[in-house]
Amino acid sequence: MNRSTKIVAALSAVVLVAVGGYLATQSNSSTKEKFTVAMVTDAPGNISDHSFGQAAWTGLQAWGKDHDLKKGVNGYDYFISKTQADFTPNFDQAVASKFSLIGAIGYNLQEAVEKAAKQYPKTKFALVDSVADAKYKNIQSLMFNSEQSSYLTGVAAATKAKALGDTKVGFLGGMKGPVVGRFEYGFREGVASVDKKIKVEAVYAGSYADPAKGQLIANTMIAEGIHIINHVSGGTGNGAFTAVKQHDETLASGSKAKVWMIGVDIDQAPQGAYTTKDDKKDNFTLTSSLTNVGRGLELSANAAMQDKFQGGKVTYYGLKEGGVSVPTDNLNGPEKAAVEKAKKGIETGAIKLNYKNQYAN
Repeated sequence: MNRSTKIVAALSAVVLVAVGGYLATQSNSSTKEKFTVAMVTDAPGNISDHSFGQAAWTGLQAWGKDHDLKKGVNGYDYFISKTQADFTPNFDQAVASKFSLIGAIGYNLQEAVEKAAKQYPKTKFALVDSVADAKYKNIQSLMFNSEQSSYLTGVAAATKAKALGDTKVGFLGGMKGPVVGRFEYGFREGVASVDKKIKVEAVYAGSYADPAKGQLIANTMIAEGIHIINHVSGGTGNGAFTAVKQHDETLASGSKAKVWMIGVDIDQAPQGAYTTKDDKKDNFTLTSSLTNVGRGLELSANAAMQDKFQGGKVTYYGLKEGGVSVPTDNLNGPEKAAVEKAKKGIETGAIKLNYKNQYAN
């Protein structure tokens, strides 16, 4: 190889290295880290509770699928809190796993998530069903207009009760507070919109995880002649479903003594499936007040991905936003028509709901 050839070769090598380095730099600068999301449950929590935890996890799974992500630290995941003592360790673990957004599923986590937000200011958090202090600019509070969906369940319950000639409907609450109070307010307003003479008998179990207490309360209501029971009580409501199922299984198909349940958070129609005394398949879940927690998480995560995270702010999700809803599959013609009319009224503003913590205490 002569001298000129060596010079050309050397220059070519320099150019290749420079171009290669430039391309590598460009590739690295254009590659963004994956946006990942985790959720921390309330206590005692799980993701198959037929309630809040399940609703949140279902939505988070849908978000992961939409973004071609898998369960795990590089996609989406959950942290179960068996007791409130698990809240802080779960947030610590989620932050250590470098999740981009961490959801706190339930108002009981407010203190723990605010503590985590202060300790980890670069991590984004979404608090469900409670309003964090606005000074925490890395927490978005996600609230749901549950009074809207529970208004619709009240309309359905009262329409059914009126047709049966009943003067009472039941409301089973978990623990008194602003969240369940919002449901009770909407339910009462919906019932009254159909017939002010129909009374709402509200009983609180004092727990979201006491199925035995829920069963006892439901059996007492049934003994009093109540045919529609609306529960907003988490796992406690599972006991109410057991009581109603045991009662309805003793009746023939079409019996006017049949008792109906109204579910909460997710569509609880699967829990209402049973077989009548004359061996016919039936269902006693009239409808459910759906709180689409997962939808809220999805919207929050998508906004954060686009650098539009609403930190330090409160976002409300209602019927219009798909944050709350009610299924109508088990409603008869008049019930469905009444619910659809009420839904339209809420969406247009013709029906105005103004919850002011009337039933929080």
